[in-house]
Amino acid sequence: MAEKEMKFEEALAALENSVSELRKDNVSLEDSIRIFEEGTKLYEKCESILNNLKQKIEVFEKE
Repeated sequence: MAEKEMKFEEALAALENSVSELRKDNVSLEDSIRIFEEGTKLYEKCESILNNLKQKIEVFEKE
């Protein structure tokens, strides 16, 4: 699934999976870097979704 189409729950689950993969003992340096980069993008996606929701909530609170 493309990153832009991911819902928060999907991005968070994928991020948790990345963390689990990085904790394994047999992960090569190259794979670790790739997983870390993917995890960083997933973290940013989660943060973006949460920030957008926070802004929507703030709008509703002002009404």
